[in-house]
Amino acid sequence: MDRFEEMRNFVRVVDAGSITRAATLGHTAKSAVSRRLADLETRLGVQLLNRTTRRMTLTDAGHRFYAEASRLLGELAAAEAELGSAEAALSGRIRLAAPGSFGRLHLGAAINDFIAEHPQIRFDIDFNDRRIDLIEEGFDLAIRITKIQDSRLVARPLARATMAVAASPAYWARHGRPRRPADLARHQALEYAYRASSTWRYRAPGSGANGSVRVPGVLTANSGDYLLEAAIAGLGVILQPRFICYQAIRAGLLEPVFPRHEWSDIAVYAVYPQTRSLPRRLRAFIDFLAARWGDHPEWEDC
Repeated sequence: MDRFEEMRNFVRVVDAGSITRAATLGHTAKSAVSRRLADLETRLGVQLLNRTTRRMTLTDAGHRFYAEASRLLGELAAAEAELGSAEAALSGRIRLAAPGSFGRLHLGAAINDFIAEHPQIRFDIDFNDRRIDLIEEGFDLAIRITKIQDSRLVARPLARATMAVAASPAYWARHGRPRRPADLARHQALEYAYRASSTWRYRAPGSGANGSVRVPGVLTANSGDYLLEAAIAGLGVILQPRFICYQAIRAGLLEPVFPRHEWSDIAVYAVYPQTRSLPRRLRAFIDFLAARWGDHPEWEDC
């Protein structure tokens, strides 16, 4: 049997959740689907699925093969689509992973506008701050605000994402405004759980000298939105991307300190697995985001 057809059969079974449903969706006999799956496992020499009368789960090998099969089938579909008219309407599914706060504040509206222009595009979105393995979990694309260190991925910068150190006016009134970064060591940090260290590193303006300060943590959370609310309530100091806190700063609910210092060199990236052919719908969406946010996105004006 054609190897691509074997992969399609396997991916269809996983997506459907059962052999019976996969057979129904594929208008194929259940016995044929089961036989093709058994033939694939025999050819590969590994078990891809644990099957019982009640449920079906992927083995470790199955997870890896599903991610690769989905990628290869996606590349094949993209190559076939590229042979069609360049003027044809964009269509198909984009499986996207993105951070929760950035998704709520900025990405969601962009996706809505993109769908309005291209109504045949379907999105499957995971808004989550955890680090997702795009290849292992079968995602087409991720939006990340970080440094990109995975050599298996292509990263295209989309926008700046500078950081701000800020607290409420009431907090500064109680504890005093720091005159230099080292003074932050006497303050209370509201820490983001996914940050690698509680040491805040910076580059000074003018001289460009690097420095760091360890700020004692009083509260840790995995939600940037909650930390913003805690800072507005006067519980402590945040080191947070401006795309989360810019509106609070503009409204005077938070007051930044050391605004000319650089507290990170992160940016907003579109990240996708290295493939020979990026589907036209993904290229169009990435170009759309880059044009929307530009070199100086709105959140940097605070």
